[in-house]
Amino acid sequence: MIVLPLSGTAVTRIGPRRAVTVVALLVSASLGAISLGYALSASLLVAGLFLLGAATGFWDVAMTVYAAAVERQLGRPVMPRFFAAFSLGTVAGAAVGVLMTALRVPVSIHVAVVATVIAGAVPAAARHFLPAHAARPIAVPPPVRMSRPGLGAWREPRTVAVGLVALAFAVAEGAGSNWVSVSVIDRHHVTATIGTLAYASFLTALTAGRWLGPAVLHRFGRVTVLRTAAAVTITGVALFALGPSTGLAFAGSLLWGMGAALGFSVSMSAGADEPARAAGRVSIITSIGYCGFVGGPPLIGFLGNQTTVGHALLVIAILMTLSAVIAGTTRRSPDNRTQSGSGTQARTAVT
Repeated sequence: MIVLPLSGTAVTRIGPRRAVTVVALLVSASLGAISLGYALSASLLVAGLFLLGAATGFWDVAMTVYAAAVERQLGRPVMPRFFAAFSLGTVAGAAVGVLMTALRVPVSIHVAVVATVIAGAVPAAARHFLPAHAARPIAVPPPVRMSRPGLGAWREPRTVAVGLVALAFAVAEGAGSNWVSVSVIDRHHVTATIGTLAYASFLTALTAGRWLGPAVLHRFGRVTVLRTAAAVTITGVALFALGPSTGLAFAGSLLWGMGAALGFSVSMSAGADEPARAAGRVSIITSIGYCGFVGGPPLIGFLGNQTTVGHALLVIAILMTLSAVIAGTTRRSPDNRTQSGSGTQARTAVT
């Protein structure tokens, strides 16, 4: 959270490809510190975790800015599929963790191997990124050149509004990831295995929604998709939280995951509409959105202690309603279309 607002300026200066390469090495170093710290020193472990959080913040912004450049080159929305890859990575990481635990591989060795793989694989993959000139922000004529780089994006009403959309969907996603299993087990008195399956259904719907999202966005546009997604999320959460049976809870978790799938990624695309301002705006929108990931699940827990987790989850419906009201801010403005239109020539050259 400390690093995210500052990351936009750094990514703008060195470019997303170099940023991803450097940050991958920082992530690897932080995981190495975590590996050693787990075995030797709590202080080293905490330092490694802090560095990992900072490096991951930079990584998120750099990857999103680069993904937006790919969108411009292709001329169609593909951002949700990058987030689908993130979801697949989460599943793969969890599966590897289960396997390592089953094989009784020490945590330090497991984390050290992951660090080595990241240090080798990510920089190698980054070599295949778009050429630097294609991913570089498009030059803006003097009359409209950005006069408030980096943190100045906090003063842009549209950027803050898009960030609030991201925050609402982040709360929906974070609450699902943290509370689906617990709520199913507590409300319906089922086994931990059934609760895990309910979470798996949520995660599957989330990943599928992100993979299928580009086609829907291309056909209906951001605003319509976001408002529909909010309605689907509200329906899913209501079924999950208020439905009297386990079957309805599973149906609700599927709708919940499908509805929550696109909001954060679409917000990132909206922030990156203008290439020259993309990194600063994406860093601000990510900062606001991450407040939802960090603060949403504890909020549900606090409210759940006052009532029940099921009733507390209805807060998501309120946030989704507000996000639907301000979803119009994600619409691409005529000026943005004109500026990003220069990507058509680059797209033709790539073709």
